Amino acid sequence: MFLEHIGIIENHWKSELPLVVYRKPNTNEVISIFQQDSNLYHVHDFSEKGFVFAPYDRRAPGILTRADKIYSHEYQMRDLKFDTPNFGAIPGDGRKYHIEIVNKGIKEIENNKFKKVVLSRKIVVPNNSSPIEIFRKVLDSYPNAFCYFWYHPKIGLWIGATPELLFLKQNSTLVTMSLAGTKKSTTTDKPSWGKKEKEEQDLVTQHIVQQLRGYVPDLSIGKVNSVRAGNLWHLKTKIWGTVGDLELKSIIQALHPTPAICGFPVREAEAFIERNENYDREFYTGFLGELNIDNDKTSHLFVNLRCMQIKDDSAFLYIGGGITGSSNAEQEWIETVHKSETMLNMIFN
Repeated sequence: MFLEHIGIIENHWKSELPLVVYRKPNTNEVISIFQQDSNLYHVHDFSEKGFVFAPYDRRAPGILTRADKIYSHEYQMRDLKFDTPNFGAIPGDGRKYHIEIVNKGIKEIENNKFKKVVLSRKIVVPNNSSPIEIFRKVLDSYPNAFCYFWYHPKIGLWIGATPELLFLKQNSTLVTMSLAGTKKSTTTDKPSWGKKEKEEQDLVTQHIVQQLRGYVPDLSIGKVNSVRAGNLWHLKTKIWGTVGDLELKSIIQALHPTPAICGFPVREAEAFIERNENYDREFYTGFLGELNIDNDKTSHLFVNLRCMQIKDDSAFLYIGGGITGSSNAEQEWIETVHKSETMLNMIFN
């Protein structure tokens, strides 16, 4: 059982040795990967084997955690009941600046500079909770997401849960998805989607299909579905096909960053983000996951959303949202507040 393994995880982490603990969506298997030295290894051409943790900046190399030891344990989820969140105003949350850059993005869309841009922010809150206990709450709260606890002594400690698959490549089959649009819901009833969310989802799907057409001639596109992650709902479209012996590097270059975390067209949106976001995203909206496992035949990567970085007695939370011509700056701010609530619950409840 996973609880009996926690001591081993804590000892490895407190010995300042790299590790990652994770659970894939809709499973009860928690996997631990331990690297036995403290060296910082990078991914160069994606032929490496292990666990990759890559930043948002596509020009920067990903970090490779070598799988010197691998453990697998069953996790028994707890039925957590959080009070209705009422975190109030967080000092230095950047409300004024975020609304300003959202309005600036909307104006650029109206001037046909791009059709969508994803704008994000970082908030800092005090943290007295054990990182292992935070991770357990993440596991309990996000059964449908990829949940992880990642540590390297030269980089830091990150915890997160993401509903967004970058891609799964298994033998010659490739599966990916477009995920966009957000609505808060405290019930299990699927929400009613408006023009803004549908438009945002369609832009992401179109881009992914266009990027993959040259590599995947038999590309198939599924129906748009509503999926839940924590207290939020999103629109999701499954996309799949056959890639043969296509190198992983080519697939990653085609897909990252997607319009779901950057914008569309990607290069124009990317430039706007670089000019206007007043912080470094680091690994937020990068990607992470298994690289060339199962006899080098499987790579299972996810986009790094809903995440936090733990430093000393503080937690750094990263949140954002897609801006289109139908966006309202105040509503976009409220959406980022909703997105922060589940992770804040992991710390304060």
